Amino acid sequence: MSLGVISPRELQDKVNAGQSVDLVDVRTPVEFREARVEYARNVPLDQLDPAAEAAAADGKTLYVICRTGNRARQAGEKLLAAGCDPVVNVEGGTRAWEESGLPLVRPEGSGPIALERQVRIAAGSLVLVGVVLGALVHPFWIGLSAFVGAGLLFAGITDTCGMGMLLARMPWNNRSCSSD
Repeated sequence: MSLGVISPRELQDKVNAGQSVDLVDVRTPVEFREARVEYARNVPLDQLDPAAEAAAADGKTLYVICRTGNRARQAGEKLLAAGCDPVVNVEGGTRAWEESGLPLVRPEGSGPIALERQVRIAAGSLVLVGVVLGALVHPFWIGLSAFVGAGLLFAGITDTCGMGMLLARMPWNNRSCSSD
């Protein structure tokens, strides 16, 4: 059992040929609402029940997608460990999907703020507040900016963002999603 890989174009070709595809998008609900593959269903990685998905798949191929492929790979490994086989990662995620010129469903009007943008806004705000308070109130506050900088460095090295995980749990990012 190993995690398979498929390009966005190859997956779309299967659908265009009439093949039934079970595509699980493991991004957060806000990311899913922002832009998604039409026939994908949203099961955020932190809410994924590998045993239930394996039972529901019943030997059929389960495709997983995220933004760039990293979370989908993690989900695929969990699914394989739970006995779901075959599992196939959509290479490059929705970013590669869009770069391939394939359509994504997007909300009309103003959609939610992307999680990555929320992280940049929060980090920038905390750094600015730390510098201003450090200059005007007490130098101790410069530590806030240093803490955020260290967190961003850690996030870049490990590809794990604590602030992003925290923001993903906020109520405005967890409204339920449907795939219609």
